[in-house]
Amino acid sequence: MMNPVLKKSVCRLTLQRSLATTAAAEPRLKNFKIYRWSPDHPTEKPHLQTFQVDLNDCGPMVLDALLKIKNEQDATLTLRRSCREGICGSCAMNIGGRNTLACLCKIDQNVSKDLKIYPLPHMYIVKDLVPDLTNFYQQYKSIQPWLQRKTFPKDGKEVLQSVEDRKKLDGLYECILCACCSTSCPSYWWNQEQYLGPAVLMQAYRWLIDSRDEAASTRKAMLQNSMSMYRCHTIMNCTRTCPKGLNPGYAIAEMKKALATD
Repeated sequence: MMNPVLKKSVCRLTLQRSLATTAAAEPRLKNFKIYRWSPDHPTEKPHLQTFQVDLNDCGPMVLDALLKIKNEQDATLTLRRSCREGICGSCAMNIGGRNTLACLCKIDQNVSKDLKIYPLPHMYIVKDLVPDLTNFYQQYKSIQPWLQRKTFPKDGKEVLQSVEDRKKLDGLYECILCACCSTSCPSYWWNQEQYLGPAVLMQAYRWLIDSRDEAASTRKAMLQNSMSMYRCHTIMNCTRTCPKGLNPGYAIAEMKKALATD
């Protein structure tokens, strides 16, 4: 004879499976309105194209829905993606009015609400959801994001760093250069040819305060002008939108303080 507790568990499991089967039989269709533009048809204006996705047959993240649409409905849909873990920053886009990573953004389960998806704002578009990040990466290169030293330990070993100095880099080194913060910044929209933007400036600060680096004076000199850093008006869109929970606004403020007291 079956144990009463085990029998109860089996009955509960059977009921759950039955309910799941019933729910799966009723599609939960949600509209995804996705920005479309192709350089192959330059005379056609950008537009939003609507796709319906059954949430019962889709993963929980927006990237899951986009890949499902690309694989099953329209293979021409173009987007960047790679790690699916919020590490590479490839799938950065504007989802529901906010810059974020598609792989970390959960789908709103309310099927009555359409979800609009655009590429990162105020950028040249390569195709569909893919922005041209050439200028962004050139700006990152301009801050010389690597350790610079003239002296090295005589024993030939690595340059050591104290635990306290290492902690100063927390909240800075985690940046994945997804450009969500920079493309949410009005100052960057207006002056992106000269203003470095919050993502690059936060990395500039990361190298400036690294105790192993010996190029602090050179790094400060590169930023001592009216455009590279001082176009920041502390609007703080950058901090609010960062998908990694970092604070570029604070880093820029600290760097301004460091330059002012130099």
